[in-house]
Amino acid sequence: MRVERVVPNLVVTDLDAGVAHHRAVLGLDVLMDHGWIVTLGDADGHQLSVMTQDASAAMNPGVSVFVDDVHEAYRRAQEAGFDIVHPLTDEPWGVTRFFYRDESGNVVNVGMHTP
Repeated sequence: MRVERVVPNLVVTDLDAGVAHHRAVLGLDVLMDHGWIVTLGDADGHQLSVMTQDASAAMNPGVSVFVDDVHEAYRRAQEAGFDIVHPLTDEPWGVTRFFYRDESGNVVNVGMHTP
C-alpha cells in the first residue's frame, strides 16, 4: 500500500467564509466543492480542505490520507487495534473510505477513489 496524498481538514462554521479566507491568504483555487467540504489547491499539488460537517460520518476527520489500496489500510488499522469510528464505506461521491481514531484521539480519514 502506498500513500498518494495527505490533506489537512479544517472545520469551519461558515463554509463560504472559510473558503474565501484561505483563498485570499494562500491564493489556492477551488478543486472540489461538495457543499459541505471544499478542497483548495494549487498546480503543484498542495491541498487544504475546509469543511462544516461530514456528509456521512458522525465526526469530522482532522486529516484525509489517500492511498492506493484502502482495503489494505483498513486491514492494517484493524491489526494495529485502532478504533474504527467510521466503517469502510463506498461513498456516493466516488470515494471508498474509513476513519480511525489514533491513541491521541485524532480522527484520520483514509480513502481512495472508488474504481
